[in-house]
Amino acid sequence: MSKVLVIGAGGVGSVAVHKMAMSKDVFSHITLASRRIHKCDAVAASVKQRTGVTIGTAELDADDVSATVALIKAVQPQLVVNLALPYQDLAIMDACLEAGVNYLDTANYEPRDEAKFEYSWQWAYQDRFKEAGLMALLGCGFDPGVTSVFTSYTHKHLLDAIDTLDILDCNGGDHGHPFATNFNPEINIREVTAPSRHWENGQWVEGPALAQKQTFDFDQVGPRNMYLMYHEELESLAKFYPEIKRIRFWMTFGDSYLKHLEVLQNVGMTRIDPVMFEGREIIPLQFLKALLPEPSSLGPTTRGKTNIGTIATGEKNGEQKTFYVNNVCDHEAAYAETGSQAVSYTTGVPAMIGAALMLTGQWKGAGVFNMEQLDPDPFMDMLNQHGLPWQVKELPSPLAF
Repeated sequence: MSKVLVIGAGGVGSVAVHKMAMSKDVFSHITLASRRIHKCDAVAASVKQRTGVTIGTAELDADDVSATVALIKAVQPQLVVNLALPYQDLAIMDACLEAGVNYLDTANYEPRDEAKFEYSWQWAYQDRFKEAGLMALLGCGFDPGVTSVFTSYTHKHLLDAIDTLDILDCNGGDHGHPFATNFNPEINIREVTAPSRHWENGQWVEGPALAQKQTFDFDQVGPRNMYLMYHEELESLAKFYPEIKRIRFWMTFGDSYLKHLEVLQNVGMTRIDPVMFEGREIIPLQFLKALLPEPSSLGPTTRGKTNIGTIATGEKNGEQKTFYVNNVCDHEAAYAETGSQAVSYTTGVPAMIGAALMLTGQWKGAGVFNMEQLDPDPFMDMLNQHGLPWQVKELPSPLAF
């Protein structure tokens, strides 16, 4: 019996439990919990309709450690899959330690009141998880997650040593709205408006947000403008692959998105500090979130594809080589299978795969782990089996920028 408790009933949580229900040989019992149980019940109804599997649901305030511990003890899962907000990571990790259960998430912790995300807070749990004989797996989404596994796969099979690494994230989808975010607006906008950072020659190089732009021709999507920005896997990749001289992350944005974002920043709607409005405090970004389309509602209208991958240069048998490893995911196909668009799909499927590898013992250990520390091969095999096939292409030369 492999019981799992999934916390978070947004688009990613919905995809993850749909895919878990499709793998009954691994996931014998699934419970989905969220602050709003009606969202869990809606996901459960969809899972039942699409797969015939009945999942449990529960109402939970994941900020409340004692409530989470009580739910864990009631469900008795072998693994807690945290697909809630990154603000809640530490509270859920505390609950897992108290209840004695393994932990997995897709995004690193960040405080509510500061646009800062880094692994230091979660890496600080290493000794506690190790001493408890428990495993915590961090960043098991796509980026971070799959891109980290692409890197470790490249290092294991394609290059003897990696000199440069570029992560390219392209969402070529169109949801029909002038401005909307494909995942939680608070997290999305905080991420995009943060200063850019990349790793080069043993140090961080910082610059203004969205200041560096390049055009890249993405397979099955076409040419897109992509922008240099900071993303959390850069921190763990720099830690576990210190020999890599330069690591960069690029993400595509359309002109309409950037125009709206600039105006929203200029008028203060992306602020995360409280302001007084009619005698009460509000957070402008949280108010903006309430006005924007719910990301999970974008599935029916989204067309196009995502293309996310890594381009690594280095040496193989004394020769300089460049390899591009990537996945292309179709928004409409993802929606047809799980009721969610490809941005949720590309994060929810890896979460399911990481959970399956932990439950079956193919990935195991005591302590806190990032994806690139584990054997990439079983994960890469499961990507092909569960809807995220990948390709390897040798490029004639490194990126020209």
